[in-house]
Amino acid sequence: MTKADLIEEVSRLAELTRKDSEVIVETIFDSVVRALRTGDKIEIRGFGSFRTRQRKPRVGRNPKTGDRVEVPPKKIPFFKPSKELKDMVNESAGKPQAAAAEAGSSDSGKPEN
Repeated sequence: MTKADLIEEVSRLAELTRKDSEVIVETIFDSVVRALRTGDKIEIRGFGSFRTRQRKPRVGRNPKTGDRVEVPPKKIPFFKPSKELKDMVNESAGKPQAAAAEAGSSDSGKPEN
């Protein structure tokens, strides 16, 4: 799903104009970025949490020339999904497999009472 798809979905579900939906989505994204820049943690219950992790400085290599390059320390955004989100993703992905497994294992040819 792209950002444009998300805007369309918000517009459709909330019955808003595309422009209003775009403002809402942009505001949410800007708020997340602003909070991460200041070092805050964002927690959305039932979805997950965003935070930054600090990467240490290191020595890398230029792949073209092979020269050593000093890579400075930097902050990396990190997302940790909630248990509820993991369960929902696995539940929808596992339903067809679970239904097929149940049908194959419980089908003994006898009707259940």
